[in-house]
Amino acid sequence: MADPMTSRSRPGVSAPTASADEPRGRTLPRWHYLVALAAGAANTLSFAPTPHGGWLQLAIFAFFFAWLTRTTGWKSAALTGGAFGFGNFMTGVWWLYVSMHDYGGMAAPLAGAAVVLFSLYLALYPALAAAIWSFCAGHARNGATDDSPPFSPTWHGSLAFASAWAIGEWLRGTVFTGFPWLASGYAQVDGPLAGFAPVVGVYGVGWMLALVAALIVQALLAWRPLLPSREPRGATSADAGRNDDGKGDGKGDGNNAPRSLARSIVPGGVALALIVAGLLLPLVQWTLPANAPLTVRLLQGDVKQEMKFEEAGMRAAIDQYQQMITSKPADLIVTPETAIPVLAQQLPAPFAAKVREFSDSTGSAILFGAIGGTITPEGQVIDYTNSLFGVTPGSHDVYRYDKHHLVPFGEFVPWGFRWFVNLMNIPLGDFFRGAPVQKPFMVHNQPVAVNICYEDIFGEEIARTIRESDTPAGVLVNSTNLAWFGDTIALDQHLQIARMRTLETGRPMLRATNTGMTAAIDANGRVIGRLTPYTVGSLDVKVQGTSGNTPYVTSGNNTVLAVSVLLLAFGFAFGPGITRRRNGKQ
Repeated sequence: MADPMTSRSRPGVSAPTASADEPRGRTLPRWHYLVALAAGAANTLSFAPTPHGGWLQLAIFAFFFAWLTRTTGWKSAALTGGAFGFGNFMTGVWWLYVSMHDYGGMAAPLAGAAVVLFSLYLALYPALAAAIWSFCAGHARNGATDDSPPFSPTWHGSLAFASAWAIGEWLRGTVFTGFPWLASGYAQVDGPLAGFAPVVGVYGVGWMLALVAALIVQALLAWRPLLPSREPRGATSADAGRNDDGKGDGKGDGNNAPRSLARSIVPGGVALALIVAGLLLPLVQWTLPANAPLTVRLLQGDVKQEMKFEEAGMRAAIDQYQQMITSKPADLIVTPETAIPVLAQQLPAPFAAKVREFSDSTGSAILFGAIGGTITPEGQVIDYTNSLFGVTPGSHDVYRYDKHHLVPFGEFVPWGFRWFVNLMNIPLGDFFRGAPVQKPFMVHNQPVAVNICYEDIFGEEIARTIRESDTPAGVLVNSTNLAWFGDTIALDQHLQIARMRTLETGRPMLRATNTGMTAAIDANGRVIGRLTPYTVGSLDVKVQGTSGNTPYVTSGNNTVLAVSVLLLAFGFAFGPGITRRRNGKQ
């Protein structure tokens, strides 16, 4: 574990000049930031497909916080946090290159540069979090004007780190439509803090992770005064245990040993208690089984992305899914996103007739992905949507869900970026948004809430759908197409994200994907069945729906945001005074 660096100025030797934003006396070497970048890259290993990566992540975050304590002010803290984030995102979302170059047709240098620039943008949020921590609890706000240690192991310092980190991740998942992929809480799905997910959601789990890591460092730093120290050559015994101002600091002072011991044991004990709580909370049953279990078939067609929107490929995909849908009955049959890559009004008559006949004769409810749109009296198609359509037995009404949270550059063009989209060869790049909360799809008497593609990475929106629906869903369904990203870690990461949604809501999640990961997850986050990626197949499972609201469904992200803002305000207002009094200064 790294300790704060200190370098006392010698009498008669002036300290190097520093800016008003940084304390005088030392600057961090460049390798400090390279180490932070390497730690961020290592943090990617804590996410899927690494099993039980939450424990590894806890160790990495403890190191990261210890490394932050070496910083000399808000600027160096921000650079440290930014380097950590850049290493994490470059190694964690590199698969975006595959979608832009391999399938989007963008030149390799441009696609690579786009990934680097996007990772730099994402790194701004951990940089912001580190800077906020520094202002509230680090050297920038502790009143130091010399090269004294940049961080004192205090409670408000640990709480400020947890709160700043959670705020930074929430902003990353919200600003410019948000990109919360690799939010730190996802790695805890199989980790020691997963039990907090139904209480405070993925950002709250990240808050707990940062707090436990900071408390571990706090305990270790508080333990240092208890260790024997080597006196500098020429120092007398009278100098031991004194600061530059002649006041005792407790080091080498036996009378202060019990106090230092308490400062070490208490935060360590709290960290251990939080870990134990995270391991025991899954025993709490937040939701209850509701209605009869459903037999489900999840279809995976493995349609090649490069031929999906070609005429021959479209006909082949429609024929393939017609055969897969009608091959075997089930209570619910689900296809991937845009499995039928045509406008719903232009569905081939044989497909529509066969699917309707099969539904009525077998009692099977069917959800299939297609393109929605409105045809004007002049015959023009407007308001294209990425949609799921549902057929229920004995009813001629067709259910429709229109995707609400669209993918920038893939499904809508952000203002000023048309030139960027023109560099790629991706069809259907501008869609119309559906409503934030839409009615569920009824399968027998079980309401099912559906979402498309990466909508399931926005936990607050899933919780809102359940909370605000007149008929709260008991089962979640995600229909997606990850073929854009090839056979990469994106598939495993997306499955891990879906598991977090089940923990947050206490509801099972069914995933039908084009190439993988097609899987069924129960209400406790356990994968009860999956198909091998890049194979054609059908996953047959039985799923039990649930009812009731977890604390997270009831309050969303409001709890962790309110607590974080209050703690940061407290740390900013009173942190410097607390630190000065703790260090024996007035």
